[in-house]
Amino acid sequence: MRLRAEVSLVETDYGKVLLDGRTGRYWELNPTGSLALDELTSGGDVDSVATRLTDEFEVGAERARSDAEALVAVLVEAGLVDG
Repeated sequence: MRLRAEVSLVETDYGKVLLDGRTGRYWELNPTGSLALDELTSGGDVDSVATRLTDEFEVGAERARSDAEALVAVLVEAGLVDG
């Protein structure tokens, strides 16, 4: 999965911000969302995201997987990613 060419990514003190250059809409990701996006855009999948979230944050496996699936759904629905 990769960000579309029209999507800009900015690191912030709190996480990341994605800006869709086509629509002007933006999405702010907290630290867990930022980690998940990094994993996904580095070739990871929902399972690897869930594993990293449980390793690095105090979150259970079921919640981590649910959050990873939700993030992927938002990224796809918003047209922010290819693949």
